[in-house]
Amino acid sequence: MDFSFTDEQQMLRDGVGKFLEKSYDFDTRQKLVNSDAPWSADAWQQFAEFGLLALPFSEEQGGLGGSISDCVAFAELFGKHLVIEPYLGSVMLAGSALAQSGHAAAQEWVEKIVSGEAVAAFAFEEGHGTASPELVAMTAQGSGDSARLTGEKRLVHAGGDADAIVVLAKKGEGGPLAFYLVEAGADGLDARAYTTIDGRSAANITFTDVAATELGTSEEAVEKLISEAIIVQSAEAVGAMGALVAMTGEYAHTRKQFGVPIATFQAVAHRLADMKIAYTKARATLIYTTALAESGAATPRDIAILKGQIGKLGRAVGEAAIQTHGGVGMTDELSVSHYHKRLLACDTTFGDHAYHFRKVGMG
Repeated sequence: MDFSFTDEQQMLRDGVGKFLEKSYDFDTRQKLVNSDAPWSADAWQQFAEFGLLALPFSEEQGGLGGSISDCVAFAELFGKHLVIEPYLGSVMLAGSALAQSGHAAAQEWVEKIVSGEAVAAFAFEEGHGTASPELVAMTAQGSGDSARLTGEKRLVHAGGDADAIVVLAKKGEGGPLAFYLVEAGADGLDARAYTTIDGRSAANITFTDVAATELGTSEEAVEKLISEAIIVQSAEAVGAMGALVAMTGEYAHTRKQFGVPIATFQAVAHRLADMKIAYTKARATLIYTTALAESGAATPRDIAILKGQIGKLGRAVGEAAIQTHGGVGMTDELSVSHYHKRLLACDTTFGDHAYHFRKVGMG
């Protein structure tokens, strides 16, 4: 099993990395987070030009027919630069759900997502904080193009700004799960937007007899959708961890106390070593799980182990980075605290590390 990126994937990483280094530095990112815009329209269009929005979709749908490893290849860079654009929700979740449907309306939205013309949101979470579809309680009445949705979804990334929303709900009381398409501005749709701790746009959405189009799905399709989203999100977290390891090491070798760099102190040196080990372990788990998913061999246990390891190790790296930087590490002016908040957000989305470790008997 090959664990290295292909030449094409490395070229993609190089191109995306150069763009982010030039146009998405920390100060630029902070101005964007503090503005009224939910994300950068220019950056989103640039992602479209790179082919990132088209990557996971088939060529028949206007995509590039890419694989999960293609997405992981650049997602690390998104974490490194704390990108706030809704790639995971719009492309990996909502877009993938739309792509699975044979409904004509769904295919039209896929084309809009691929081109960057539209952004879609994925409404899944209902306040349970886990990745289990079994806890979805929202129900839909009716079927086909005449479905109606009532209920609430929470932490919907880009939910207040998206052009369309893909909702996971039950078909009637006790029925199977299905995806439903709701267009922005629909009657009975109430989105309460806010900014998450890691700077992204999200919303809690209340549905009151909202008109929706049933897209259909299966339990296996939902599991695959969430599993691939967890892998890509884990790549973002690993990118953030790598950035913290690098900047903390640099700080410790330049910050002096008693006339010597603090990196020469045994306690600090051990902490830096622990951070490096945690990052290496997290990235190895990510690459291994991605290779399993690429070959179709990844099991729910593999995904749970990945999510648990990334969450636990990410928190440890973030806390060690803040401790090494001292009080300044907690301030908004320094990027350290923002990386830590991104890692915390990644850990809690689709169930935190404790939840996933319990699933595999490690809790």
